[in-house]
Amino acid sequence: MKSPAKTASTDGRIVLSIDIGGSHVKILTSAGGEERRADSGPGLTPRQMIDAVKQLAEGLPYDVISMGYPGPVRDNKPLKDPFNLGKGWAGYDFAAQFGKPVKVVNDAMMQAIGSYEGGRMLFLGLGTGLGAAMVLVNVAQPMELAHLPYRKGGSFEDYIGERGLEKRGKKKWRKHVFDIVDRLRAALQPDYVVIGGGNVDKLDVLPPDCRRGDNTRAFEGGFRLWRDNAPVV
Repeated sequence: MKSPAKTASTDGRIVLSIDIGGSHVKILTSAGGEERRADSGPGLTPRQMIDAVKQLAEGLPYDVISMGYPGPVRDNKPLKDPFNLGKGWAGYDFAAQFGKPVKVVNDAMMQAIGSYEGGRMLFLGLGTGLGAAMVLVNVAQPMELAHLPYRKGGSFEDYIGERGLEKRGKKKWRKHVFDIVDRLRAALQPDYVVIGGGNVDKLDVLPPDCRRGDNTRAFEGGFRLWRDNAPVV
């Protein structure tokens, strides 16, 4: 695949990809250049995010926008407020505020689309929380797996999200990652698993039949959303 920094939309429009995370808001355009970022955090509101993006994107030409949102999305808008950011996201009309066409998808889905290489792929994003998505023969399906029950009243995210890593340490965290990946592989039967997110770097060895993701693929996923041959969301 081409690197995200060198990939343009097929009809000549420049895409601005926005990746909203629990720690940072990151942007990159399909015209190339360097990633730009600003801090996010548990109090971040959609208005603050938009202001930060406009400041980050100052001087950058772009025609359309793709946005990876850390929560469920329906009809191109957040369905509910995220666990790791502030309030006011549900139902927010980003296109009206940006004044440009916007496509909003779950953040794990955006990175999954950017990582997809055919067949049945399960994507898991290890970061502040746990993101998940599947792409099945070019059809993309976001998945809310983070809060499924796991052990001692906890969820998958409680054990392999950032809080689980800090609470139990790297050795136990890695053990739980392997166990949860094995359970999900058995249940969902993917051809391969891509593990991305900021904490994938803390895995020296990956579970079987997995490959390491790259957070820059989220930008590529955003670019692909505006192509005719992109996976259908």
